[in-house]
Amino acid sequence: MSRDHELLLVGEVYVDFTLPSANAGAKLRLGGIVHAARGLWAVGANYAVAAICPSYLIDDVRTFLGHHGCSEVIWLADVKGAPNVMAIGDPTELADQAYQNILREIKTVEYLDGAATLKEFNTCLIFPGHFDLATLRSCLADDVQVSFDIAYDVPDLGPLEAFKGNLTAIITSTSSPLFLKEASKDLAGLLDGLKGLAPKAVVLKENRGGSRVFDLLLGQTDEVPALLGDTVNSVGVGDVYSAVFVSKLGAGVFDAAWKGARAATCYAQTTYPDDFKRDVQRSLAISVADMRSLGGIVLPWHARQEFQIYFAAPDFSYVERRHIDEALGALTYHNFRIRRPVLENGELNPLSAMHELRSAYLNDVAMLADCDLVFALPYERDPGTLVEIGLALAAKKPVITYDPRRENANTMVMAGSAVYSENLNICLNGVFEAMSKLRGERP
Repeated sequence: MSRDHELLLVGEVYVDFTLPSANAGAKLRLGGIVHAARGLWAVGANYAVAAICPSYLIDDVRTFLGHHGCSEVIWLADVKGAPNVMAIGDPTELADQAYQNILREIKTVEYLDGAATLKEFNTCLIFPGHFDLATLRSCLADDVQVSFDIAYDVPDLGPLEAFKGNLTAIITSTSSPLFLKEASKDLAGLLDGLKGLAPKAVVLKENRGGSRVFDLLLGQTDEVPALLGDTVNSVGVGDVYSAVFVSKLGAGVFDAAWKGARAATCYAQTTYPDDFKRDVQRSLAISVADMRSLGGIVLPWHARQEFQIYFAAPDFSYVERRHIDEALGALTYHNFRIRRPVLENGELNPLSAMHELRSAYLNDVAMLADCDLVFALPYERDPGTLVEIGLALAAKKPVITYDPRRENANTMVMAGSAVYSENLNICLNGVFEAMSKLRGERP
């Protein structure tokens, strides 16, 4: 029996455990390829799942996915030695999300008899994990059309060689260890390697900066914007993008990417499946032409280094640094070019001579003039930071003010800043928005 109109999802099922924080309680839900399955359910796609998971999970997986549009759950492989629980430190991806795959060092995967039924499927989307891809290839039909999301668990492109000639799309992310190792400075080498596997399309998801889509058959590239809002949980957002993209490829590579990106945006804004499905159907009700006209944030990973961010803050060794280090960590993680005047021009002390103070002042002012944007953290109402905000506003530079204690909630700071907030997530979005606009204004 051939299942021509069903997309087969292949990958591991996890239990996602988001650790509690000061702002939110703990969250427990099925993860791994279940995120992608929710995306397919939301768009009404026909799909089945080949699940790799421990035996204690399989009944719950079948029940849950049965309620979310899945025609069949094939228990492809058993996970032994580990519970497949993923602990998540930062669900909003301000910086590294601190994933911890519990007991991953002793985990093993054993293929089961259900693998034989995989030959019935003509198309599949694989999320690699702790399982052997060569064995999986032998379970699939000779003429199967395969897409891969290689955001994780692919240290190099070697394992994908077995699928050459059958590849439809390869999707990756700027948070992928492979991307960070091979392409953080220049995409060309990794892109050439991906092209060598002869897929029809390559997608690079660039977090809050949108995505780049390469239609290799047409030799064309498109930039798909991100729509930034209140990120409730970014875990699985990329999986939804990939699943919806692959399910919509019949409409063309670029249109499929725009729809995938829209669905991913909806997934970031709620963890309740019914709300997600409602939002996706509303969002995809408009045409791709209308989506394009509405715009969004386009800021490729490598373009971020073209702009300089002046970090205005009491960036001193002796202050309480939690919020300062969190802000620096978020900006660094997203590949922004940060200029730190205290670090670069020196940290003075109360006994410094006037000529030393004036030299530091002139150097800081010159650095600010060279920068394109100011990220300000006027911690403890630091007077130097407030002066730097004023200089930036006078020079008509965009200012993003992160004020975690709301110590500077006055008219000049709040109204003058492009974004003013005590929420770092909102401020990070503001950096993307301001820099995307600056990029668009450049000739």
